[in-house]
Amino acid sequence: MSGALPVSEADRAAVAAQLGRPPRAIRAVAHRCPSGHPAVIQTSPRLADGTPFPTLYYLTCPRLTSLTSRLEASGLMKEMTERLAGDEELAAAYLAAHRSYLAERDAIESLGTEVSAGGMPGRVKCLHVHVAHALAVGSGVNPFGDEAVELLKADWPAGDCV
Repeated sequence: MSGALPVSEADRAAVAAQLGRPPRAIRAVAHRCPSGHPAVIQTSPRLADGTPFPTLYYLTCPRLTSLTSRLEASGLMKEMTERLAGDEELAAAYLAAHRSYLAERDAIESLGTEVSAGGMPGRVKCLHVHVAHALAVGSGVNPFGDEAVELLKADWPAGDCV
């Protein structure tokens, strides 16, 4: 995703309804559901009070969030982390995803840390982050995000997400 555009009041209201609370530090809608609703938002690296908020991409679509939670509950993250430890090519691609994530966040505002999100680059800790990242930037950047999105295709995007 390049260049954050102003977020419309309709998008802010939709995200607030999806989350059940007002969104924090929202910069842009990074990906939309087939129904046109926000599915992923890009957030600022700091909250309004200056608190660091390192998660650049955040899932908001309730259906997608629920389906991603099911993948997490299946033990997929443990299996992915095990594969990461034994596959140098996969580890290199995941490290590149981490670096890309940091570069994109730092282009907005540096937090002065090498911590990105979702366990990158050493483990897979949160599929929600990886799915959001993959949807926001497109395939070919985050291997585990791409893999999770592919697994979700049987159930999402399909039908109205709200």
